[in-house]
This record gives sequence, C-alpha cells and structure tokens, in this order.
Amino acid sequence: MPAIVRGATTRKSAKPKASSKAAGSRARRGSAVYGASGRFAGIPPKTAAIATAGIGCVLTLVLLTTGGRGQAVVDRIGHGLDNSFASVGFAVREVKVVGASPEAEPLIRAAVNLPEGAPILGLNLAQLRDKVAKVGFVQSVRVERMLPDVLTVNVVERRRVAVWQHLGRLSVIDPAGRVIAETDARHFTDLPLVVGEGADSAAAAILPLIQARPSLMSRLWALVRVDNRRWDLLLRNQSLVQLPAEGEEAALIRLDQLERDAGVLSLGVPRIDLKTPDVRIRPRELVANPTSTVATATTAG
Repeated sequence: MPAIVRGATTRKSAKPKASSKAAGSRARRGSAVYGASGRFAGIPPKTAAIATAGIGCVLTLVLLTTGGRGQAVVDRIGHGLDNSFASVGFAVREVKVVGASPEAEPLIRAAVNLPEGAPILGLNLAQLRDKVAKVGFVQSVRVERMLPDVLTVNVVERRRVAVWQHLGRLSVIDPAGRVIAETDARHFTDLPLVVGEGADSAAAAILPLIQARPSLMSRLWALVRVDNRRWDLLLRNQSLVQLPAEGEEAALIRLDQLERDAGVLSLGVPRIDLKTPDVRIRPRELVANPTSTVATATTAG
C-alpha cells in the first residue's frame, strides 16, 4: 500500500521570479523620471515652464472668480512657488498710477515701493491699498493686478477747494475743511484764500456762492472769517464787502443788482455793508468822481 502524505495536493508550477537585471532596468527608468528629491528631473525646461504657466492660469482664474478669497489661496502657496511663477514671467515689470496729479504721483509710488521683478501673484493687495490710502492727497484707491506683469494703482484725489491761512500758516483744504497733508500751498495760487479761525470748515458753504459770480470771483483777494460767524470779502482793489451771518445768498443777490446798475465792484469804494437789508456803501474821503451817485447811495433791499 502506498504511503499517504497528509495534506499533499497537486499544484501548478509557480512562475519564476523576475531577474535582478529586469528589476534594475525598471529602477533606472523610474530614476529618469523622478530625481532623488521626488521632483521631475527628466522633463525638458520648456515643458516645465509651460506646466508652470498652466498652473498660473488656474490661479489667475481663482483670483478673478473669488475676489479677495483668491488672495488667501495665493498667500498659502508660499514664496517658493511665487518665485517659480516670477521666473516664467509672473513678476512686476511696471507699476501704473492712474488718476494722480503730478504732485501726488511720486508720493503714491513711494508708498507702493515695489522692487522690479517682485512676484506679482504673491502681492498682498490689501496692504498695498492701505499704504497708498495714507498719502494725504488720496481720497480712495483701488489696486489691481494686470497679469502677467503690471500692477495698476487707481486713485481718486481729495478735491482742493481753498488755501487756508491761520496763525501764520498756509494749508490746502478739501471740501470738508480738512488739511491736505504734504501739499505746498504756494503752488496753488489759483485757489481762493480763506482767512481766520473757522474759515476751514465754513469755506465749503460760501465758496460755491462766490464762484457762481465770475465778476465777483475775478476781483476777490480773500474771504476773511469774522468771529467765526460771518464773512468779509476783501477785493483786489481793497474794497471790503461785508456779508451777514445768515442769508448770505440773498445779500449777494443784492450785490449783483448793484453791480448791474452801477458797477460798484470796479469803483473801489472802501466798504459795501450787506449785513442789513439796506445796503450801505461807505464813500472814500476823496473820490475821483465826486458827483458819482454810487459813492453815497443807500439802496433798499
């Protein structure tokens, strides 16, 4: 009786293991694709550049579709990837400043202060906007990327309405009476001059009334605030027009009538008192034409 072998079964013969030569060949092929650091080592530089640019396009789409949230995505990428994008063209080559005056533009560029070649995708636009907003000329600002290599700074400047003289100092002010820092008032001789305490905050109300009267505006030298209540208008011919504390527009309408009837603004009378409804004109002690009825006129309002 033949011997019984416990658990023995008939099996197909196993395939031989791959030779060490074949395994080495596969390892060499892998090393041609991946370097020791796991990066692509065998891809041509041109192909790598195209791949990087493709990633840049994807990030651009993220930035355009998500607004400020895209900035957070870019910030998480890190400086290494920013530099990679910069190396293929996503770097600042130009900073365009739009809407700025010649006086303001150098200060705005100094606030941006970006070196040429800075990675454009890595810029923190909110921080740049805050820096530019601190420039005294600037009322509002918008900072935008124009890929691949242009940063645009769009500004709206604060409107300059007058030069304010107070305590021996000259300052340029905006419609709210706020001093516009970093401005040299000597460069704004075309602006009206307002003088005295409170003239800065009160100027915005009176100036449109004066500017609506070209004949008066062309003769105006300064608006002087009196007791922080009312205005005196000092003309270039040294005439003084006194306005009331209330009803300034009505008083100027009466002055318009006097100018149409008698040309009082060009006569050089010392004082035209508009503080009361009855307009009083004080004559000079010596006048060129003593028979002038304007020199002694009292006109009812």
